[in-house]
Amino acid sequence: MKRLKCLLSALLLASSMAAVAEKEMTVYRSPTCGCCGKWITHVKQHHFAVKDIVSDDMQAIKQKFGVPAELSSCHTAIVDGYVIEGHVPAADIEKLLQTKPAVVGISAPGMPMGSPGMEMGGRRDDYTVVSFDKDGKAEVFSEHKADQ
Repeated sequence: MKRLKCLLSALLLASSMAAVAEKEMTVYRSPTCGCCGKWITHVKQHHFAVKDIVSDDMQAIKQKFGVPAELSSCHTAIVDGYVIEGHVPAADIEKLLQTKPAVVGISAPGMPMGSPGMEMGGRRDDYTVVSFDKDGKAEVFSEHKADQ
């Protein structure tokens, strides 16, 4: 009986570890962008396995994956078929992967101060993460307030 309990405990531990298994993500970034590396560190800390691809033609990458110009940022990532544009927090990516909305992806347009990878001391700006569809229509996905 004791052996069975140990076996069950080991199986539960293994299944809980699988729940935190790393999700594969491909990140395209410019060779000159330092904040992209900081964002990659952020997502790695949240159990994303990152394939880092440096590109001299980020505009072509954004066009290939359907990122509207007004929603663009410095780097573009692909995870589970979704586009992640810019400094989107890992929690928002997790929400996207759990809810699986019918969108192309989500974006933190521009480079909002205080977003993951854009930490500048105590300076933080409010910013919005938006979802976008194949027609470029954007909707609020999440709000991030500087005081939270």
